[in-house]
Amino acid sequence: MLEGLMQNDFQLTLAHVLERMRTVNATAEVVTLTDDGKRRATYGEVVGRVDRLAAALGGLGVRQGDRVATFAWNTQDHLECYLAIPCIGAVLHTLNIRLFAEQLEYIINHAKDRIVFVDDSLVPLLEQVAGKCDCVERYVVIGDGPTGTLEPVTRYEELLAGSEPLHPGDYPELSERAASAMCYTSGTTGNPKGVLYSHRSSVLHSLATGLRDSLGVSRSDRILPVVPMFHANSWGLAYAAALFGADLVMPNRFLQAEPLVSLIESEQVTFAGAVPTIWLDVLRYANEHDSDLSSLRSVVCGGSAVPRSLMEAFEHRHGVEIVQAWGMTETSPLGSIAHPPAGAEGEERWEYKVSAGRIAPFVEARIVGAEGEPLPRDGETTGELEVRGPWVAAGYYEDPDGSRDRFDDGWLKTGDIASIDSEGYIRISDRSKDVIKSGGEWISSVELENELIGHPAVREAAVIAMPDERWSERPLACVVLEDDGEATSAELREHLAQRVAKWWIPDSFAFIDEVPKTSVGKFDKKVLRVRLADGELEVERAERAERAEAS
Repeated sequence: MLEGLMQNDFQLTLAHVLERMRTVNATAEVVTLTDDGKRRATYGEVVGRVDRLAAALGGLGVRQGDRVATFAWNTQDHLECYLAIPCIGAVLHTLNIRLFAEQLEYIINHAKDRIVFVDDSLVPLLEQVAGKCDCVERYVVIGDGPTGTLEPVTRYEELLAGSEPLHPGDYPELSERAASAMCYTSGTTGNPKGVLYSHRSSVLHSLATGLRDSLGVSRSDRILPVVPMFHANSWGLAYAAALFGADLVMPNRFLQAEPLVSLIESEQVTFAGAVPTIWLDVLRYANEHDSDLSSLRSVVCGGSAVPRSLMEAFEHRHGVEIVQAWGMTETSPLGSIAHPPAGAEGEERWEYKVSAGRIAPFVEARIVGAEGEPLPRDGETTGELEVRGPWVAAGYYEDPDGSRDRFDDGWLKTGDIASIDSEGYIRISDRSKDVIKSGGEWISSVELENELIGHPAVREAAVIAMPDERWSERPLACVVLEDDGEATSAELREHLAQRVAKWWIPDSFAFIDEVPKTSVGKFDKKVLRVRLADGELEVERAERAERAEAS
């Protein structure tokens, strides 16, 4: 083999990202919303604090490979942890602040976190499990609020003030294959599972977000990462911003529509990312207050299927393009992005926009049948979606059984039922656990939900399978109406009759106050299924409702 004359020993580590912040990106800024206004710092100033934190971690005895956890909102301080922890060779473990106490206790102990950084507003949540986490040697509280019963505890600012900054040359040389960070899945079934990212995967993923056919992140952007920094590393937006020199606008704990819209307007945000439920609230607020969202060039939306009605409303009323993306904690999460091809217009353009998107460069995807056999990429045949690539997990951290179930011959089983066309566009019809099989045929709960949310009186909708003597399963539509919205089951059935196959239309509806959410903002259908089984849902048969209205 004739080897290329390249510097192949150049390691792809987050140390390079930190160095770019220190040098060529030093004038970019981080803006954090606080109780008292806004806190601002240049990347150069942030790096100075990162150097102090890196030295302080060494002083606390943190070694390469040790897990150091964060229990925090999207802030400048959290960004400093994002950089200092992996750049000294430790592993950043972002704890999900919305997990149940039992799950939080499990993942702290499973990861063997030695130190936990916690926002002062979240101390009461962490106190619930602190006494059961013997692996934790110290808590570091960010902010001036009460430290509660956490022990031993140190204030973040005192920790930094008491440390001399680490010089650039004093950081260890790391292998690009060393672990950089870990996130645990939200654990909708069984215990959460640990996904262990490497420096190489994090750097390549950040680089990929800058591609025009991807998220197109650049130094001219002002990025608002609404998606939490504990959710798949905030979709990689923090590291991407640091790599390219984009400004970061951090919302802290202020995730309601009013403060988010205010940040977009006042900070001239150009790019933002969040799950659909956030953007539904933002849209509602922006419509009611005639808000100016014109600075936004793009909004990336994922975590669950994005309703076409939401995308259309943002475009038509505010001139903002929402781009749907697909991914998972296991894919870092960038897997595919729904940019229509050049020349696509009208209905054809929307067919591409409502898809899960085109497979990202360096990610390979396929669909397989029940026996694991590869199926054709013809845009029609459906099977389970499997992916692989340099930022796709190869297994779960210290979980051989979970790894065996989800990883096969180098491919990740996603659990999504999908088709792939010849151009690489993925169309997901459902999660394998959510698909409704009625009379031997599949019904897509995702498509029904999107069409229901398109009704002007509907705020949220989740569709689950309901046992049926004749058809085995039929769809049950769990619907949340707008505060001033009115709609009967008959009206919703008529709405669907113009948009989906007749046999897909739900026979039963449950009008509820709110669709339960998972810790990362997705609809939690598991909870709805339990409520249905326990008789807690007030189910209304459409036929009975229609007869009652007629009388």
